[in-house]
Amino acid sequence: MSIPSMNNQEIHAELLDRMTSRVGKVMVGKETEIRLVLMSMLCGGHVLLEDVPGVGKTMLVRVIAACMGGSFGRVQFTYDLMPADITGTTVYHPHNGHFEFRQGPILSNVVLADEINRAAPRTQSALLEAMEEKKVTVDGTTYPLPRPFLLLATQNPLQFEGTYRLPEAQLDRFLMRISLGYPSPQEELELLTRMQWSHPLEQIKPVVMVEEIEAMQREVRHVFVDESIKQVLVEVANSSRNHPRLQLGISPRGTLAWMLASQAAAYMNGRMYVTPDDIKETAVPVLSHRIVLHSHSMLEGITGEEIVTQLLSQVNLSMYRSRKGSRS
Repeated sequence: MSIPSMNNQEIHAELLDRMTSRVGKVMVGKETEIRLVLMSMLCGGHVLLEDVPGVGKTMLVRVIAACMGGSFGRVQFTYDLMPADITGTTVYHPHNGHFEFRQGPILSNVVLADEINRAAPRTQSALLEAMEEKKVTVDGTTYPLPRPFLLLATQNPLQFEGTYRLPEAQLDRFLMRISLGYPSPQEELELLTRMQWSHPLEQIKPVVMVEEIEAMQREVRHVFVDESIKQVLVEVANSSRNHPRLQLGISPRGTLAWMLASQAAAYMNGRMYVTPDDIKETAVPVLSHRIVLHSHSMLEGITGEEIVTQLLSQVNLSMYRSRKGSRS
């Protein structure tokens, strides 16, 4: 197994720092959330941004896309949206007897699925093949998605009018679920100052090209994960499957996603090995949306985030053996 050279790592670390800084010029006070989205990008995973309207979910996606040199597609989800509006459709030309495929917005490097839970389940399911297999099938023909492919979906809380609950199978395919939250008074004041004369997004230029993102994604896969770290991941997942307050625990897909996100966290921290701090940083955004609580637990006000934090506190992280120089 070849290990990326330090020169490449340093170059890519600088690109990530520049991208983080550039996004931060638009998104005030959201350093943690920006970092998590970039981790997902490094894993080739997808992100669900869940929060009330008006806190900058769509803006975060737009500025991330503007910082990348690839293509951008947007789908505004509504109750009457059809699967073909996402994947594309085949058009017949009678004058020459040929069929032409007109690709949908999903065939882009960065895709914004805006207000994803306003569409009916049939339309939401059209995303499953793209999210999991990086391809779409239209009229029996399969089309590969461009690489890299990053889907960023926004979602309003379920109590809002006109929303549908996303099926568990679709939620499980999002690497992370992130909430932006309201800004502090100081951050909101800074936001008003920045937006007074022009929108900062208008000044954003691409910072990193798609080829560089693909190179970083390959490097993240080489980040070393010690067996003791893997044991912690498995122990937490197994405990969730027997938890009295949970109807559905963490799936094997969730455990794998947690490991990949931890590798990306280590990479962004300038390391080529995963530590307990990396798995603690990524646990809640990666795992909390993958578990289903019993109805009585929800009535008591217990959240998935609390359950994940509790599960992690019950494992012995001191069992981790630091082997910084080890590589498999």
